Amino acid sequence: MSKLFQNYKRAQIEFVQAEGNYLVDQQGQRYLDFSSGIGVTNLGFHPEVVHALQQQAAHIWHTPNLYHNQLQEEVAEKLIGDKDYVALFCNSGTEANEAAIKLARKATGKQSIITFKQSFHGRTYGAMSATGQDKIKQGFGEGVPHFHYAQFNEIESVKALITEDTAAVMLELIQGESGIIPAQPEFVHNLAALCKAHDILLIVDEVQTGMGRTGKLFSFEHYGIEPDIFTLAKGLGNGVPVGAMLGKSELSPAFDYGSHGSTFGGNKLAMAASSATLDVMLAPGFLAHTLQKGNDLKAQLTKQLKGHEHVIEVRGLGNMIGIETTLNINDVVEAARAQGLIVLTAGTNVIRLLPPLALSQTEIEQGVRILVEVLS
Repeated sequence: MSKLFQNYKRAQIEFVQAEGNYLVDQQGQRYLDFSSGIGVTNLGFHPEVVHALQQQAAHIWHTPNLYHNQLQEEVAEKLIGDKDYVALFCNSGTEANEAAIKLARKATGKQSIITFKQSFHGRTYGAMSATGQDKIKQGFGEGVPHFHYAQFNEIESVKALITEDTAAVMLELIQGESGIIPAQPEFVHNLAALCKAHDILLIVDEVQTGMGRTGKLFSFEHYGIEPDIFTLAKGLGNGVPVGAMLGKSELSPAFDYGSHGSTFGGNKLAMAASSATLDVMLAPGFLAHTLQKGNDLKAQLTKQLKGHEHVIEVRGLGNMIGIETTLNINDVVEAARAQGLIVLTAGTNVIRLLPPLALSQTEIEQGVRILVEVLS
C-alpha cells in the first residue's frame, strides 16, 4: 500500500530518463513528450540547462534572501530587458499569484479583485479563491473574500463588477485548464483601457502561457499591452521549481522591508536554471522559430482533423494547442501513450498539447500521425 496521499491519479508508469524531447520509462520504452511536464520543460531536457545546474551544484545551491544574490539580478535583467518592471522570485505559480494578489491590495489600499469564470490561478487559498472554478474549492470551507468573477471575453461583465473598492483585474490570456480558450484581442484591449480609466491594476497570469509557450517570451506581447503585474513559473526554470512576480517599478514601494518573503525563493540552483533557460530562449531567432513550429503543428492538425467526426475544433496559440473532441479524453490520453506519445487533458473534452518549443519536423509529423490515429 502506498504511503502517499491519494490526491493524484497516477498512471502506472515511471519515467527514469530523458533524451531531448523524449522520455524513457523503466522498461526502456521511449515517448515523445507533447506535455513538457505540464508546460514546464519547455526546452525539453536541454544540455545548456543541465550544464548550468551541474556547475552551480558544484559551488553552492542555496542561500536565503538575507544576502545579495547576483544570479537573481541577472535573471531579472533578462526577464525585464528595457521594460519598467521589478521582480520578486518564489517557488511556484500559485506563490507568484499569491504575491500578485498581496501587492495589488497593498499598493492600492483596496481589496476587491475581479477574475474570470473557468480561470485557474493555483491551489493555495488566495490563488484558489481567485480561480473561477467551484470544483477545486469543494470541501475547503470559506476562501479568501473579495473575489468576483466576470465572464471571460465579455467586457460588460467586467464593468458590472467594478466598484470603488476594486484593486485589480486578474486574467489568463489563454485559459489553459478549462480548455485552451484564448482571449479575444478586442476584449483584451478594452479591458486594458478600462483598467487604466478606473485606476485599476491589470494582472496577467503567465504561469502557463509565459516563457515562450505561445511563441513570445510573454503572451501579452501578442496583444500589444503591458500589464501592471504579471506572474511566471512552470517554464522559467525548465523543470527546476521557481516562480516570479513582476510589477511596474512604481509599485515597488508597496513591498517594503518585511512585507513579503520566501525562504527558498530565487535560490542559487533555481536561478542558474532560469538564467540558462533564458539564454536559450532569448538567442536571436529562437522564439520566432518556435512560433513557426507551433503554427506548423496546429496547421497540420487542423488540416488532417478537418471534418473528423470526433473533432469539434483545433485551437490555440504557438505551442499551446487544444483539440476539442467528442471522445473520452482519458481514453485518448491512454491510447496516445500506448503509441509512444504523451499528451494532457483540459476541461471536460479537450486534449491539451504543450510540446517542447524546439520540435523537429520529424517529431511534429510523428505526433500528428499518432494523434490522428487515436482520434479515429
